[in-house]
Amino acid sequence: MAPSFLSVANFVEAILRRKFSSAGLSLQTLSIDSETTIQFWSPPPSSSPANQQKPTLLLLHGFGPSALWQWNHQVKPLSRFFRLYVPDLVFFGGSSSSSENRSEMFQALCMGKLMEKLGVERFSVVGTSYGGFVAYNMAKMFPEKVEKVVLASSGVNLRRSDNEAFIARAKCQGIEEVMLPSCGTDLRRFSGIVSSWRLDYVPDFVLNDFCQKLYSEKREEKAQLLEGLSIGKDDKTNVSPIQQDIMLIWGEQDQVFPLKMAHDLKEMLGKNVTLEVIQKTSHIPQTEKSKEFNRIIMSFLLPPATPSLQL
Repeated sequence: MAPSFLSVANFVEAILRRKFSSAGLSLQTLSIDSETTIQFWSPPPSSSPANQQKPTLLLLHGFGPSALWQWNHQVKPLSRFFRLYVPDLVFFGGSSSSSENRSEMFQALCMGKLMEKLGVERFSVVGTSYGGFVAYNMAKMFPEKVEKVVLASSGVNLRRSDNEAFIARAKCQGIEEVMLPSCGTDLRRFSGIVSSWRLDYVPDFVLNDFCQKLYSEKREEKAQLLEGLSIGKDDKTNVSPIQQDIMLIWGEQDQVFPLKMAHDLKEMLGKNVTLEVIQKTSHIPQTEKSKEFNRIIMSFLLPPATPSLQL
């Protein structure tokens, strides 16, 4: 591992922190109960009255690096129209818990407690991939609080056969081997699965540096989160309609949750669902096609009379 002053990952992280700060967000930590502490980015308590009048939006990251790395293309444009809350899910980034619960329902409960502690009564939620599992469960648990839901690249209808097919596509022995890369070689494979980018020409020492920075902490707990998922264990789905309006955003070339899952999920969730497919994009459209991703979110969540934004 490179010394901290030579670390490319540390340099990039510093840039990302400045992006979040320039969007009017500050990094905070809050104990939501006797067991769990959540780290999150949000407007400071002393933010302007104009900011406090904006609709509230909760962004939930996927399985991988912390929120800082996954939402950096969204915070600046979305903060112009929304009061943003961007937490690290439990066992990611600076969030932790002594609870033994590892399910996505536990994550949803923790996020609900966070918003309650912050005094937020109504909000919409955007969840990508694993964060979408959490967002869907928040909508079910807190229907009086969650207004609209965006599920991005999030196969909440995952079945055992889907899980097995993904492991086969990834050419590995298990889901943990893919989702928790431990070296540069693993990170190359992971990038090739979740995105259309290839890291073939990135030196090993750089990839190892990023791997150490992004995936070394709380590995055991994260592996337990994968094992603790309530979905993907048999060939039945537990998806049922929810009362909120739902936007599904999917990459046309998603290798984690193939596009067919999006069409199936749309049918399962009922009539109040819209599906937007982003062409030539894989599992992380919020990064690969951020302008289009942001435009879809804003058109879904904001009133039609809202002035257009040049993203």
